[in-house]
Amino acid sequence: MGERQGPSRRRRGFPAVATAVVLAFGLSGCFGASVSPVAKFDPVDAPFADDLAERLDAVLDQAVALSGSSGGIAGVWAPWAGEWTGASGTVGFGEKAPAARVDDSFRLATLTTEVTCTVLLRLVDAGTVQLDDEVKQYVDWIPSLDGITLEQLCRDTSGLADYYPVLRSTFISNPERIWPPNELLSNGLALTRVGPPGEQVRESRTGILLLAFALERASGRSWADLAAQYVYDPLDLEQTRMPQASVTEHAGVLGAYSAAITPTGAPDCAVLVDDSTQSSSMGGAAAGAISTLEDTRTLSEAFATGALLSEKAEKQQWTTIPLGGNAPAWQSAGIGGLQYGPMRGTAGEVPGALTAAFTDPDNGLTVVVALNNSTPGPDFVRETAFALASIASKADAAEGRKRPLTELPWSVDQATANMQALGICPKA
Repeated sequence: MGERQGPSRRRRGFPAVATAVVLAFGLSGCFGASVSPVAKFDPVDAPFADDLAERLDAVLDQAVALSGSSGGIAGVWAPWAGEWTGASGTVGFGEKAPAARVDDSFRLATLTTEVTCTVLLRLVDAGTVQLDDEVKQYVDWIPSLDGITLEQLCRDTSGLADYYPVLRSTFISNPERIWPPNELLSNGLALTRVGPPGEQVRESRTGILLLAFALERASGRSWADLAAQYVYDPLDLEQTRMPQASVTEHAGVLGAYSAAITPTGAPDCAVLVDDSTQSSSMGGAAAGAISTLEDTRTLSEAFATGALLSEKAEKQQWTTIPLGGNAPAWQSAGIGGLQYGPMRGTAGEVPGALTAAFTDPDNGLTVVVALNNSTPGPDFVRETAFALASIASKADAAEGRKRPLTELPWSVDQATANMQALGICPKA
């Protein structure tokens, strides 16, 4: 496939389906089997038309500018029409920083949670654990966990507070520090609970780290081994990894930046902090992994469609519950991710990086976005993904194909307006 390159970005088509694919529904995660979650959509292997690609390019350029990033990369795949991948800007703010490329790696942020929660569901399928097991059965050295189940940890309904907001300024100012998981857990568990177990949906990295401990104890194996066996290997995610906590320099990865945080917690847009060298220990099993566009696409498609799970487990995962509060009715929580209208996935943050990935399990429409400034927060990258999805959902079908009806509860104008409102430290 040819490649077209502009001053600050390039896009190209990729083969959509691996050549050797084994689909064993209900047993799709069997060892030695390679699973292609997109295969059932029979994707068109062609780039989008130029006018559509230019609109997607413009949204990515706008997202990079509004977020204060030096660069970003994104991809959109519409099986009935084709695909687009784009890169905008540079990998960092340093002098002579190279242009961002579509095959650069980036931080998965809280999409890492999708891996951990898929491992939970795979272990449920294997009979190793049950969703209603209480976490204290496996993590018996931590008191006061009564009534919290493994499922609640992945639905973010455990009532445990998230350690990240209170430590965010410390993470940003000292990204190379190595954090033992027990220290992060202690910080999270010391905070006031957001409510009783099962009552409210509130993101909690504390809960995901606790889940990782429980799964390791239940299986007698490390998180890395479980992720490889149950997620990475069957999906052929060769470019997805969890760096060792002590390794803080990552070649080929988008840089990471953030506005400094003032004592009041507000961003200081005049001071840019370079978080490019950072330890994965800040996020661990909740937010520490690194990946690429193609791998993240595959992960998102598998997560949204339940390609690695039994039919029962997939149904349990996507029997969603309302987010509550002021959230609209079209937003709900599954096990390990959220559902926005027809699209399922996650938008998340680590110091210096924002990443989002969503897939419509009915027609295969998939969007992945990675930006390298975390200042505007995860809602910003979510809205960027929404804008790209809205544009691509209307892509004309290729010859012999039919465009599916994709009813998104947002428009591209609404999404880009939200990007404008959330871009609190845009580039000049």
